[in-house]
Amino acid sequence: MATVLIVEDESMIVKVFSKILTKAGGFMVRHTENVEEVIQIAQSGEADLIIMDVSLKNSWYEGQIINGLKITQMLKADSKAAKVPVILVTASCYAGEHENFLKISGADGYIAKPVVDYQDFLDQIRAMILNRG
Repeated sequence: MATVLIVEDESMIVKVFSKILTKAGGFMVRHTENVEEVIQIAQSGEADLIIMDVSLKNSWYEGQIINGLKITQMLKADSKAAKVPVILVTASCYAGEHENFLKISGADGYIAKPVVDYQDFLDQIRAMILNRG
């Protein structure tokens, strides 16, 4: 059973994503906003995919607040963590901005919040896990 790590600061979003992923998708789910824990989980291979909120408000690294774009950059620059696919999620995205987010962060995909089409959400996650290289 594949494991999805949710890095998200809104508890309601975590609950919704977790329910979709476990009940409809059959995935195991983990959640953390702790940057060191995210890195450790990715490096150890404990997650098959990471759902990363772009605008985290409660995540700190080396004494500074850090957002999901920067965390994703760190993961993609790490040889052990880089293989784990990262899907960015955000509600605040203007037309064309998600392409810039992907370019800046090195993330593998993007999904807008709120997730309306649960089946498409699950299909994207499954495809990325299957194509993981």
